[in-house]
Amino acid sequence: MAANVNPPSFKQLEYFVTIASRSNFRRAAEELRVSQPALTTQIRALETTLGIQLFERSRSGTLLTPEGRELLEQARHLILGMREFTEHAELISQGHQSTYKLGVPPTLGPYLLPNVLPTLHARHHRLKLYVREAPPRLLIQSLAEGTYDIAIVPLPVNRDDIAVEPLFTEPLKFVVPADHRLAGKSQVTPSQLRGEKVLTLEDQHHFHHQVQEICQSLGAHLQRDYEGTSLDTLRQMVVMGLGVAFLPGLYVHSEMHNPEALHVSELKSKPIRRQHGLVWRASAPARRFYRDLAVQIREIVHERLGDVVTVDRP
Repeated sequence: MAANVNPPSFKQLEYFVTIASRSNFRRAAEELRVSQPALTTQIRALETTLGIQLFERSRSGTLLTPEGRELLEQARHLILGMREFTEHAELISQGHQSTYKLGVPPTLGPYLLPNVLPTLHARHHRLKLYVREAPPRLLIQSLAEGTYDIAIVPLPVNRDDIAVEPLFTEPLKFVVPADHRLAGKSQVTPSQLRGEKVLTLEDQHHFHHQVQEICQSLGAHLQRDYEGTSLDTLRQMVVMGLGVAFLPGLYVHSEMHNPEALHVSELKSKPIRRQHGLVWRASAPARRFYRDLAVQIREIVHERLGDVVTVDRP
């Protein structure tokens, strides 16, 4: 790069990283909400500034060149640093921030947030939480890259760059069709589940792997031929008699108001649970606020959902 040439702009670096993550100019343009020609022009300008080609276009998609791969991680760090710089400046100038990007898994968000967000907004009139759903593994990675400010994810999370505050522990309920041999029992024993055909979500979901571990410990069989795309689909598959399932307690509480086609029970002497926590980047300037937010979420969950989940001690 020549000494008299301006360095790359933040926008150009953001465009570069987005195209690399999507491997497609059109999809990247849609996500960035810019025209594809404008995106192409900015990337060409960036390549001219750097004196190297970043992408190779082929019939199979847009590929990073070796030079592009070499620069990608550093570009991500620069973008994250700039976002944290901007966030810090806003905290200093206003005393607090009002808008945050919150990530949640699709097996939790719709059944938790309607009970939590209204109270949070009532307490903090300027607080805005933009919510987006994604699988937990993607949430953690996107959080680290700066796509999200905070996220609610299953625990544990073992990363030095991610701070964790436990929120609550949620039971998983055992669900069978009304004509199943275990229907009518409020509790079932682990031995009664041995050999049962258990349905779950597709393996892209963290919940799939949780259920897989449960099946292995109980001697049950995970059904790989029939996998749901959502908890609602999974529930309907049980109604149709394709198998039995474990469903999150918050989903059962929120959605199963007319359960005559299904029977819900718990596992005796071996309760099955999953723990959730609020996470954020350990370097985030607003980390004190995030920790206070976790305290408030625990309080609200205890008040609104204390009969469904167990709130964790800080």
